[in-house]
Amino acid sequence: MAGNLLFAGALVEHPISTSVWAVDPPSDAFANALHSFEWLEDIAAIGDTAARETAQAWTLDWIARFGTGKGPGWTPAVTGRRLVRLITHAPMLLMHMPPKSQALLFHSLSRQTLFLRREWPRGPQGLPRIEALTGLIYAGLTLEGYEPIREIALKALARTVAACVTPDGGVASRNPDELLEVFTLLGWVRSALSEGGKEPVFEIEAALQRIAPTLRALRHVDGQLARFHGGSGGAPGQLDKALVLSDIRTPAAKVQAMGYDTLHHGRTTVIVDAAAPPTGEASGAAHASTLAFELNSDGHGVIVNCGAGSAFGPDWARACRATASHSTMGLDRYSSARIGPEVIGAEGPIAPLVQAPHKVIAQKSESRKMTTLIMSHDGYVRGQGLTHLRRLALSLDGRTLTAEDSLRALTRADKAQFDRVMDATGLEGIALSLRFHLHPDTEAEVDLGGRAVSIQLPNSEVWIFRPGEGRFASLAPSVYLDPARLKPRATKQIVLSDRLVKYAATIDWTLTKAQDAHVSP
Repeated sequence: MAGNLLFAGALVEHPISTSVWAVDPPSDAFANALHSFEWLEDIAAIGDTAARETAQAWTLDWIARFGTGKGPGWTPAVTGRRLVRLITHAPMLLMHMPPKSQALLFHSLSRQTLFLRREWPRGPQGLPRIEALTGLIYAGLTLEGYEPIREIALKALARTVAACVTPDGGVASRNPDELLEVFTLLGWVRSALSEGGKEPVFEIEAALQRIAPTLRALRHVDGQLARFHGGSGGAPGQLDKALVLSDIRTPAAKVQAMGYDTLHHGRTTVIVDAAAPPTGEASGAAHASTLAFELNSDGHGVIVNCGAGSAFGPDWARACRATASHSTMGLDRYSSARIGPEVIGAEGPIAPLVQAPHKVIAQKSESRKMTTLIMSHDGYVRGQGLTHLRRLALSLDGRTLTAEDSLRALTRADKAQFDRVMDATGLEGIALSLRFHLHPDTEAEVDLGGRAVSIQLPNSEVWIFRPGEGRFASLAPSVYLDPARLKPRATKQIVLSDRLVKYAATIDWTLTKAQDAHVSP
């Protein structure tokens, strides 16, 4: 309402006296957000006369400019999102609207419904198709004469959900944000059916029951989702709201959920990517993040991943997918999964992951003192003959994370490959780094000449990072990619470096919650 449009990481200022549709979108993502009427929710939240009149004017202007069924905004997913918002906020839009304008709005709703009935099968499988079908179901529940369309859409949604929601309550992309969006949309459909006096759909109910414990397992103490494979943590409060409205009280999954393992004791959560990256069509937004972890303490991020860079342009989108953008061990200048050349997919240009880890092992065990997670992946075997092994152990009070990372040539064939690489480098060895990206709200300082790093949280809580005997840590620049910001946020990362000249290199380290703000030798 102040003339500031912030969508998809871009800010466009426009005079409030002009239509929002006079804006030249800086990106396709911005245009999609605009044409899906995301702004309508914000304006409706204001709720005063000026807001209502602005929403009405922009809606009618969209109908005049783009309402023919062609041009920007006419994809199944975007149309589905737009139709849900128009129907949800129809009481506000129709209030004090002249009869002629009301007729235009109803005619547009009808045109968009018929478009979706014809085009929804063209939407990519997964979230885009669910968005399209949700819009079609809303129309079938609220518009007179479209009841048959509702039944067709419900059956199609049942088939889609059964195909795209895995038995463990996940989705193929392994993106926690996408899983939350699916859960939210299915919850809306369930509520709309209930309010309309309709019977629930078994497949939708079953999917909601599967997804809820998975989302709880991927939830940090601060209520944000883990930031892996394009996830940005979710909109503030969205996860809690969706879970409350679902009235599904199944606790968090204790076993691996959607390929993630969790250590949770006290007020500390550690979430680890303990599976291979997505493959096939889902690999276009996947990250080379196998065995990377995030740590959250008392509602504050401590160790994070850089996040999703798609809102900041193609260079950031590609860079944030590399192993070095995640809190794990990696080889310098290499990723555990190679990002392939850009190809054109259903949603536009994508860069699929190729030569990703094939074998990822994760085993969790519990004792009276700690919960331990032992993992490995073979992402470097083909190129360098090396397997990454990681052990993470969180104490039962949540105050100490003890760990060990190693790169090893395990088999005779692996050692032969390692020898070939060594010969090619003139026996100089293979450079490796162990990285811990810090949340930008923390303050970090190197202590004791690199023998420790103190990390202070906004609540004055202090965590101490200590490398193993004979190791020294340094601080280097890093970034935190938040799509709600216009630019990447500057932060720091803890780095431990080494050079592998033999068949194995091991680095152990600990993260401990300090009793006070001082570091002792």
